[in-house]
Amino acid sequence: MTTANTVARTRQSPGRFRLPDAPPREPDAVTSYDYLHQPGNAHQLIRHFGNPDTTLVAADRWVAWEPHPGTVGLSRPDLFIAFDVAPAAYKESNGYIISEQGKPPDFVLEVASQSTAYTDVGAKRDEYAALGIPEYRRFDETGEYHGARLAGDRLVDGQYQPIAIAQLADGVLQGYCAVLNLYIRWERGALG
Repeated sequence: MTTANTVARTRQSPGRFRLPDAPPREPDAVTSYDYLHQPGNAHQLIRHFGNPDTTLVAADRWVAWEPHPGTVGLSRPDLFIAFDVAPAAYKESNGYIISEQGKPPDFVLEVASQSTAYTDVGAKRDEYAALGIPEYRRFDETGEYHGARLAGDRLVDGQYQPIAIAQLADGVLQGYCAVLNLYIRWERGALG
């Protein structure tokens, strides 16, 4: 993809559908900022994957099968990563539309909070499987909300199967993320 094409694709097409803006989150539900953005994890992922023309590292925006008004049936992950997609189309649509991108995001992460934990391990897990997202991870600083400090699932034949999480020295938890080709860790309450 050339720079000229990228610039042209970022302009809003006349009559193009845009997903609605995400509603503001309750203060309790903003834990993703504490673990992903404030320590620079999202920024480091963007730098690690290195191709902003075809790789999308995004957060707190809608993911939908196809364009439609309203927010019913839409998911809003704390973090998602998609390879070989058009980030400009994501920006223009105000969210990730699977039918536009030609595939679901490759990876989704949810960070536990008291107000969202129940849906993270239940309804969201089912939604992400139905959307065809290959890998779904959950991080919980204390393990109190998700029932585990670090957990993950890999999509196998349309169903999520748990990913092994190893306990290392000093209580560090770690699981290999095949989709991202890196290890995800829980270490003294921090995500790495």
